[in-house]
Parts: sequence; structure tokens; C-alpha cells
Amino acid sequence: MNILFFILIALSFGVAAYHQIVDPLAAGMPSAMDALSKAMLDSAAGAVTLTLGLVGSMTLFLGLMKVAEAGGLLAVIARLLRPALIRLFPDVPANHPAMGAMIMNISANVLGLGNAATPFGIRAMQELDRLNPVKGTASNAMVLFLAINTSSVTLLPTGVVALRAAAGSQDPAGIVATTLVATTLSTLTAVITAKLLARFFPLGSTPIDLSAVPAPEEAPAEPSAPLPATETGAYPGWVSAVALLAFFSIIPLTILWGKAIAPWIIPGLAMLLLGYGAVRRVRVYEVFVDGARDGFQLAIRIIPYLVAILVAVAMFRASGAMEVILTPLGALTAPFGLPAEALSMALLRPLSGSGAFAVLASIINDPAIGPDSYVGYLVSTIQGSTETTFYVLAVYFGAVGIRRMRHAVWTGIIADIAGVAGAVMICSLLYG
Repeated sequence: MNILFFILIALSFGVAAYHQIVDPLAAGMPSAMDALSKAMLDSAAGAVTLTLGLVGSMTLFLGLMKVAEAGGLLAVIARLLRPALIRLFPDVPANHPAMGAMIMNISANVLGLGNAATPFGIRAMQELDRLNPVKGTASNAMVLFLAINTSSVTLLPTGVVALRAAAGSQDPAGIVATTLVATTLSTLTAVITAKLLARFFPLGSTPIDLSAVPAPEEAPAEPSAPLPATETGAYPGWVSAVALLAFFSIIPLTILWGKAIAPWIIPGLAMLLLGYGAVRRVRVYEVFVDGARDGFQLAIRIIPYLVAILVAVAMFRASGAMEVILTPLGALTAPFGLPAEALSMALLRPLSGSGAFAVLASIINDPAIGPDSYVGYLVSTIQGSTETTFYVLAVYFGAVGIRRMRHAVWTGIIADIAGVAGAVMICSLLYG
């Protein structure tokens, strides 16, 4: 991350300096260096504004998480999915709160909840850090979790569907199937890459004995499960299989009625978590407030990390360095189904979610392109099937003070490439 951050700054400065010296200054227009300075200051202020905007959602969903944890729901879900997760995360005890928090984060991403997933993810990182043998360095479990998080299978990209509808699309939910294919490919790539690269980026310490790790203070007592659990702490295999089949049965429902289901997701999630807590005799109000108390402190903690990455990205765009890279690359990728308009989305998406969303809006509202053209479907799928990788790394690792990210950056980039490749493949097949 240190190298990437410096490269972005250096390239931006170099391109802006060239334009400052060579280009004639037009009347009434700022110079290249003036534009670069303004972009730096505006993005730094925007990072603080963005963080304050996250306070509300962090407070809300951390409170809901606390109620779910106190009622034992997270432990139940973790035990239900333990057969799959124990193979992916052998360093995390199956009944640890980290497992439940990761499941809630992944579930929120699968349903396209956006900011709703962030508080769950930060909570998961905090719990994973309790198991981390080398503080300040990303553990294998942290890297794998972020790899899955940034490439998560998405059933319903609600924000993109809404934008397509606003742009006059005749089939705004037409990207549900393409997004599902692209994100499935990117998630599989992320998991494989994280596992393979881990051996080339040693943690730097002998792993601790997890059986000796004390449970965190806020972890609830082992709840009484509504289903019989085996001696290993997991439900019988047939129960997990039925649960997974029920989950995958949601896929055709989202394809057929995704637009109708979307408004129910967040209110339904709140009702489910609070209702479960009430049934388990949890004092939902007090527990909710207790869990929400950390929201503001978490938001303040991530401000420096957001300022760093958002300033670097803003400089990269304002200097013209991104355009310098896009022009020659677009000519090379167009024959493979990735025209320059979509290439700009592919390059910008890992760096700036809001920037990529703005580019998407401009492309599908262009009368020469439109939301229902091949390019319109492709850029919509790229937006819905890739993640703002560097934002996620900055926020999640910043929340627990991780400075040495090991192979997390490379894993995220490779997963993003796989997601773009999957989007090109499926959109070329269906709409090319």
C-alpha cells in the first residue's frame, strides 16, 4: 500500500507539472497545479464528510448486531454454516463472534445493501484482530475475509438497478443475472488467490494457539440452539445443506422479483434481528444503544485512512494521469469487448465508488449509448460486480490499526480483474 500510494501521488504530480509547463493557460481557467491543489483540498474535506455520513449507518447496524449477538443469532448462523466456513477460515473458532459478524457482512453484501455491510465488516475485523498473533499486520483470516468482502457474490445490486430505472431503462433489473455471474467468478478468484498468495507473504510470527484465546467480554454465553448441535459445535450436515439450498433458492426470486423485493431488505433485516432478540428475552433497547455507542468512535478512527486514499485518487483524476493511461489502453481492450467507456469504469471502480457511480450515470444517460445498449449493460454490471477495493482496505484495516496488509492489495486487484472479465464475458454473451 505504501508503494501504491506513493506511485499515485508521484504520477499525478508529474502529469500535472507537465501540463503546467507545456499547456497554455486559457483565460478564466485554473492552471493544472491549481486544479490539483483544489482536488487535494476538496477530497480531504470530502473524506471527513463521507465519514460523518457513515456514522448513522454504523450506529444503526452495530446496534442491531449487538442485539443479534446477545440473542445468540450470530452463533446459530455461524454453527449452521460451520462446515463451509471452517474450511475457509481454519484460524477462526467456529463459535467465535468473528464468525457471526463475517456472515452478517457477507449476507449484507450478497443482498446489495452497500453501507449496511460496512458496520458488520468493521465488527468482524475487530473480532478477527483479537485472534491476530501479530498486531498491526493483516492475518490470513483478515485478508481472506476482505477478499470475499470486496468480491462478494451479489444477488441484487439495488443501487445500480435504481439508477438504470431513473435513466429510462426498459429492463432495469436486467443486470441481476449478469452481476451474479460476474461476482461468482470474482469471489472464487478471490478465495483461490488469497489462499495461494498467503504462502508468499509470511505473517512473521508463529500462529497462536486459538484454544487458549479467551472469549471477548461482549461475547454472549453459549445460546441454547433451536436445532440439535453436534459435539463439534456444528449442526448436522443435512441441516447445513438444507440451509444452503434455501439460500440459493433466493437467486431465481431475485431475478424474477428483484425490484419488488429490494425495498423490504433493510426494514426486514431490522425486524428480523430485533424480533429474534425480543423472542430470546433480550432487552433490545438497552442492548441496541450499548452496541451503537461505538459507531462514532469507529468513524473518527478511519478518517486518516480515508483522507489518504481519497486525496491520492482525486489527484490521479484531476491531474489527467488517468486519461493518459486510458487512451492507449482503450484501443487495446476494445476488440475484447471492453471499450474505452467501460475501461474507465473498470479502472476507477476499485479507487472511487462515488466517482465510478458518477461515470456510470453519465454513460447510461448519454443518448448515444443509453442504459440498454451493450455498453450500458456492461458498465452497469461492472459497477454492481466490483468493489471499491482501496476504500474497503482503508476503512476495514484502518478500524483496527493494520498497517502491513501483506497480500490483501494484490488479492483485491486480481479479484477485480476477474469480476471485469466475467462482466465482459456474460454481457457479450447476452447483449453483445
